[in-house]
Amino acid sequence: MYTQLLTLSIMLEHLFGSKTRYRLLRFFFHNTDKSFFVRELTRALNVQINAVRRELELLVNSTLVEETDAPGHMDKTKAGASLRKYYRLNLGSLLYPEMQALLMKGQILDERVFVDGIRETCGDIKLLLLTGRFAGEKDVQTDMLIVGDIKSRNLEKVIASYEKDVGFSIRYTTLTEDELYERRQMMDKFVYAIFEAKHMLVVNEIEM
Repeated sequence: MYTQLLTLSIMLEHLFGSKTRYRLLRFFFHNTDKSFFVRELTRALNVQINAVRRELELLVNSTLVEETDAPGHMDKTKAGASLRKYYRLNLGSLLYPEMQALLMKGQILDERVFVDGIRETCGDIKLLLLTGRFAGEKDVQTDMLIVGDIKSRNLEKVIASYEKDVGFSIRYTTLTEDELYERRQMMDKFVYAIFEAKHMLVVNEIEM
């Protein structure tokens, strides 16, 4: 299943014409309220600056991305801020609704590849919960709760690979079954906040 999903993800990249273009669009759709200058994008996606510039030009010509002098998420009084050219998603583009629907499907596929990679390579996973970034919950202190007999190094590699691909960091919490049970018995605020927030239980082999 993991290999099949990975193949579908690669096919989606081909559909967009290039991996960099697909990753740029996905990054912009994850940050619809922000503007970025070129070097921010190269650092976030770990892509060569010339490739980013080339794809940005194509996306601007398509109207999906627009240039702006206002960074939006930065202090305009900072030295040099007004001299930079910023880029942001163009919410008024005629292509926006269709692209949003397609990228949402791509996001679901990417998350399935990510989750299956954890399940198949990172130990005996008894519970895998997605919240935070995955569920649109800004106030939760973690994005993932993983419970079981976990292979920490494998998990770090899978998460690092996903972070590099999507261009943002994933906060995750790991617990053993005993630790989860003890913290729930103690009415641990951190654990209860996770379960009370909007979340998705991807794996649940524990009696709650």
